[in-house]
Amino acid sequence: MANRRSFKVDESFLEKISIGAVATKKVFEHLGRLGHKPIELERGSMSFKIWKEIKIKRVRVPDILCINCGKRVESRGKTKLEISMSHSFTSPERGWDSGLNKDDYVALVKCTKVGDKPIDWEAEEPIQYIPVDKMKVAYVKDLVSSEKPKGATEGFETRIVWPSAKAESTGKVTSLEDGKLQYKRSSDNRTITLSLEKKGVRLTPLVKLNDIVMENQIIASIVPVYTVFECSGQANSEYYAKMLKSPSLTERYSAAKVLFSFPSNSTVKLLLDKMGDEKEHIYVRLEAASSLLKMERKEPLSFFESLLDDQYLENRLESVIILGEIKNDDACSLLVKTLLDANQHPEIRAGAAWSLGELRNHKAMDALVRVFNEVEEGIRVEAARALAKFGDKFTKEIIRFLPRSNENERAGVAWALSKSGNFVIGDLIPAMIDNEARKWVAWIIGTQKEAKYIDHIEQLKEKDKEVYFAVTVLWKILSSWIEGLDVY
Repeated sequence: MANRRSFKVDESFLEKISIGAVATKKVFEHLGRLGHKPIELERGSMSFKIWKEIKIKRVRVPDILCINCGKRVESRGKTKLEISMSHSFTSPERGWDSGLNKDDYVALVKCTKVGDKPIDWEAEEPIQYIPVDKMKVAYVKDLVSSEKPKGATEGFETRIVWPSAKAESTGKVTSLEDGKLQYKRSSDNRTITLSLEKKGVRLTPLVKLNDIVMENQIIASIVPVYTVFECSGQANSEYYAKMLKSPSLTERYSAAKVLFSFPSNSTVKLLLDKMGDEKEHIYVRLEAASSLLKMERKEPLSFFESLLDDQYLENRLESVIILGEIKNDDACSLLVKTLLDANQHPEIRAGAAWSLGELRNHKAMDALVRVFNEVEEGIRVEAARALAKFGDKFTKEIIRFLPRSNENERAGVAWALSKSGNFVIGDLIPAMIDNEARKWVAWIIGTQKEAKYIDHIEQLKEKDKEVYFAVTVLWKILSSWIEGLDVY
């Protein structure tokens, strides 16, 4: 029973992570369309990946930063759209505005479930931006309300709500009188009336007469809400160089992460000094090292090597995750070395495998296949997932591992090929050099959608009737109504 409860909690946590990641990706794309040059500021904010054994306590910063204007955006995915933030009255680090500056924005995104899996969420328009300074003013004036948590899975944090009203459907504003806002719903011309007062707090209309409103658009609130904000383009190397010397940890962290975009001798010197400053926060030093490595500098290599052997596993894991963002051979080599180091902690090695999947550098494929022989399941699983990501560009190279690999390696290679699905039957036929290889080829093809390969299956029939039969049996079973049926 305890295991079932643990699974439910894990699934609930994954669902929350997924909502956040989907929302942040949507905001990231939207900012790009608005003319901003966004980067992910809070690492992992657009990823579903959860590290279970080693917990990383990162610098708390907004999710996204625009390199060109310096504006930072904290994304908030909402299943029920409202202006709200989680808050702790006992821990400043978990306060609703922790890590947020007055010039930042909070972006709200409505998220809807689109499947049965915890990661099956979709973000919807409109994306709506709220200035943090206006939220702070309303908070200080006590115009907000607070709601108690529902239980342990909510982390026992309070939810702070800034009163607002939203449109439930598309329509046209028809009246803004007598403390009410009315709009005519497009679908049936019905007039919808919203009160401009909530819990004794007066709401300010955010729309004008005859404006068209969208479903889920906040149309009245105690704080301003925007669907766009312009990129000033005024942030430059001097702007970030000054920020790198700020007393604020979040500003120094942001600057260190961004300065690779402004390569120059002066930038290199600033970053080298920051990387070598032993009094600086380790994650600021890591971001400085990352920026230097992105600029093809060699000086950070020894720094990363030392951190990959650091006494704190948290620093090791953060290092391998950062290396997965640096698209060059030096980063790949460090990750391969870490992956193959039998003395490393298993989750660090698993992290190295995951990061190699992010890089998709073909030089890593041999190492990923080799670790399919490891005893630790976590390492094998991450290596297989990583190899599957190579399928977009290196399918034929992956297939070549099948005939020359042992049983353990073939299992991982076959799974990666099955998940990528980026092959033709003719590519697999030369790999059928023995009975074990034939079984894996049958499984690889048999786990694909029949419609994709039905026109080419005759090639297999001519080459090997037994494998052909096995594939067609698998297709029959996997397309049956009993597939996935379980007993409860």
